[in-house]
Amino acid sequence: MKTHKLLVQIGALLAVTLLITGCSGVKTQQAQTHIQTGDLLLEQSQLEQALREFEEASKLSPQLAVAHSRMGIIYRRLGDYDRAIDCFSEAVRLAPRSFVDAFNLAQLYHFTNRLHDAVEAYLHATELNPSDFDANLNLGVCYQQLGDLPQAEERFQTAINLDPTRPHAFVNLGVALDRQGKYYEAINAYKSALERDSHQPHVLVNLAYTYINQERHKMARRTLEQAIDLDPSLATAHEALGYCLFQEKEYDGARKAYLDALALDSHLSGAYANLGSIEMLRYLQRRDDAKSELALEYWHRSLELDANQPKLHQLIDKYSKPTLDPNTVLLDGGRGE
Repeated sequence: MKTHKLLVQIGALLAVTLLITGCSGVKTQQAQTHIQTGDLLLEQSQLEQALREFEEASKLSPQLAVAHSRMGIIYRRLGDYDRAIDCFSEAVRLAPRSFVDAFNLAQLYHFTNRLHDAVEAYLHATELNPSDFDANLNLGVCYQQLGDLPQAEERFQTAINLDPTRPHAFVNLGVALDRQGKYYEAINAYKSALERDSHQPHVLVNLAYTYINQERHKMARRTLEQAIDLDPSLATAHEALGYCLFQEKEYDGARKAYLDALALDSHLSGAYANLGSIEMLRYLQRRDDAKSELALEYWHRSLELDANQPKLHQLIDKYSKPTLDPNTVLLDGGRGE
């Protein structure tokens, strides 16, 4: 009799288990149907309708990582980056081996300037797929933005080893090397980028600044002239050319280059500062009060754009006095320093 009752109880438990399992299986199947419908709507850019399908799928099967991943894609396209991050975070929690979700989460952290979080997410992505070029490149950019230049250099080199045909990693490597004072290595990196794509005026400007850091002003000047030939509207190239000409004491050419730069971008504080130095030199040579007033005005405009220029404050104080000393040291023409 007791055996019979025990068998009945076991049978009842099995029936309940089968019922629960059956319900779970049905819900999973229904969730998958919503995913398929949502994917079709997403392909047609019907974002709101697709979102509702994925939301329904996540309610039916909360452990279904793909539902959260798809919602993350939609929220990103809608510009709701916080919700997109939440969705991709949940997708990564549920499917920690998904490279795509880890990479998407890292990109969103990076885009929203949450750099430390982005580094952790990119590291996870590169652990899942060490051979992915973009994950290594972007991780290097994050390290560079955080000021960890050796780590940035290492990741850029990894990206180059993975695909040496793409110039972007060489460009970023050049920046990291230049900031560490490794000028010859930086020049080699920039030239490698230009060998892969010669039409890169911004890279030529970077290369020119590395030459400037080595005080190779003639090489920098020729490089900047190439950049301007490729893109005459590049204000930074004109400004850097002005600096080179100033260093070579070609003040008329420097003045024109700075004015050209400001015509393209009126927010270049360094260009105003160095124009002020040129006009003050003209005053000291000719004692033309108009030149002195113009120099002071340029310096004031520079400080309006960037007040943190102690040398410029000192120069204005000295040269605003009635008697000007020709031996007073001017700015050296260097980038508004």
